[in-house]
Amino acid sequence: MGATIERDDAAVRHHVTTPDGVRIAVYEEGNPDGETVLLLHGWPDSHRLWDSVAPLLRDRYRLIRVDNRGHGRSSSPSGRQAISTRRIADDYAAVIAHVADKPVHIIAHDWGSVSTWELITRPPEQARVASFTSISGPSMGHFAAWARRRLLRPSPANVGHVVAALASFAYSIVLSVPVLSTLLLRYGVSAGRWRRQQAAAEGIAPERIHLGETFEHDVVDGARIYRSTLTSRHTNPLTARPLPTRVPVQVLIGKRDPAIRYRSYADVPRWTGDLWLRLVHGGHWLPFSHPELVAQAAEELIESVRTGTEPRSLRRWRVGTDRRPFADQLVVVTGAGSGIGRATAHAFAGAGAEVVVSDIDPAASAETAELIGRAGGVAYAYRLDVSDPASVDEHAREVIAEHGVPDVLVNNAGIGHAGAFLQTPAADFDRVLQVNLQGVIGMCRAFAGAMSERGLGGQIVNLASMAAYSPQREFSAYSTSKSAVFMFSDCLRAELARSGVGVTTVCPGVVHTNITATTRFSGVSDEEEHRLQQHFDALYRRRGYTPDKVAERILRAVLAGETIVPVTPEAVVQYHFSRFAPKLTRLAAARMSLLDR
Repeated sequence: MGATIERDDAAVRHHVTTPDGVRIAVYEEGNPDGETVLLLHGWPDSHRLWDSVAPLLRDRYRLIRVDNRGHGRSSSPSGRQAISTRRIADDYAAVIAHVADKPVHIIAHDWGSVSTWELITRPPEQARVASFTSISGPSMGHFAAWARRRLLRPSPANVGHVVAALASFAYSIVLSVPVLSTLLLRYGVSAGRWRRQQAAAEGIAPERIHLGETFEHDVVDGARIYRSTLTSRHTNPLTARPLPTRVPVQVLIGKRDPAIRYRSYADVPRWTGDLWLRLVHGGHWLPFSHPELVAQAAEELIESVRTGTEPRSLRRWRVGTDRRPFADQLVVVTGAGSGIGRATAHAFAGAGAEVVVSDIDPAASAETAELIGRAGGVAYAYRLDVSDPASVDEHAREVIAEHGVPDVLVNNAGIGHAGAFLQTPAADFDRVLQVNLQGVIGMCRAFAGAMSERGLGGQIVNLASMAAYSPQREFSAYSTSKSAVFMFSDCLRAELARSGVGVTTVCPGVVHTNITATTRFSGVSDEEEHRLQQHFDALYRRRGYTPDKVAERILRAVLAGETIVPVTPEAVVQYHFSRFAPKLTRLAAARMSLLDR
């Protein structure tokens, strides 16, 4: 039996009639000369699921949106098994055959994704699909194989993971009971209530939840897919057979998805050739909460398949390759012209990252980039004055446009200052705050939004100091700036927690860098200032704690997602001492002066 295309009204661009007589509504938009991309939905959605994603792709690609059988403007066949993953996969095959004369790319969500896995594991159909971006919908066969494999090797962890994954899907049992599910869905679910509940779960505004006009019909009629899935041994989550595919597959996994546990994808590499797994800090409805991420991820895979060139932002997520800890990640480091900044940039580059290095001295940042290049790394040099908000904003725009959103941001740029408060000119005090505090705040403001909205997590590293929790006479400007960075980092950490972007506060102690030789001293002559600079530079040099040790500690902290990281033994001791004996800390500050000579 063949399917025929029938023209319909303007709202439903046309229908494809499947071999079993179901009319599938198909909506076409975008660039007619671009690659054909199918956008496929699950329950209880319609083609409207993609209302925020499609505008981001339509200029480049020919988009085909589909209403699944029983949803939207597609017809709804009767019978308990009439809506199933197998039937929907057949519908997708019919649509592909009639809208494209070459392999198509698929982006699918929920049951649309589950059904696409069914499609691309059929040998005759694999050649018709060029790539597949899967969202919140695993292969039932792959899931079943994962569960059985762990239950055959029982351990608390294995059994616990399987039980947790099945418990997350337990709601499907209720939805599979014929009369009960119909009553619950017909009288207990409305479009308004569903929109509010999903918006709250995803942490987004209700207007970003796009529902079709037929939602209240679809939520009842489409739920039959749960019944057909659980009653068929071919699709049951415990009995389905795993089948391989040659189609390049990218899986977007919502870390907070209440229905699909990301651990259940652990064995997918056994059944796929080319596979990329992106762990997203989001929930189940990524097309609503992270449309930019969905569009960009799909475009990266499509273009990689089309051109044969895999960009860094996609290569990072490829499964089955040996990787250095920060391979294919982008790291931005300020104050990278010397000292801790330069050492940190070197360390990240040596661990596989591409590094953006900036410094107020352009020759110094260029030298850092050159040294990294000689060592086999990749670095890009910029001049940046972090105390200039306009320059910081422009720097962020340029970096994101040229290199992408950073995975790690290291705010290291800073200056030193010493001298009694009453002898410190207001301009000098303000300058310290502008560089050490406002520089950190400005960089976080410029980059954190993009890192958070991207949904792939990341880490911000703010360089404070042991001085942040060590009050000292004659260091009021410096200690105030670093203490403020410490508290700012605590607040930012709490604010970004839901997005998966972590904040690490690094507090070095006595570390030999050129900051000691350039520290300004208020209330003394130029000759005395020079003598003090030389004195402290020699003292820190004899201490023997070098910037590369701090850099090594920063990398470990980022990998582990640590929050507060005192560096050097004295910084660790003082951190705990200041917490448990604050009065003694203040007493010592009143009695001692580091500038007494």
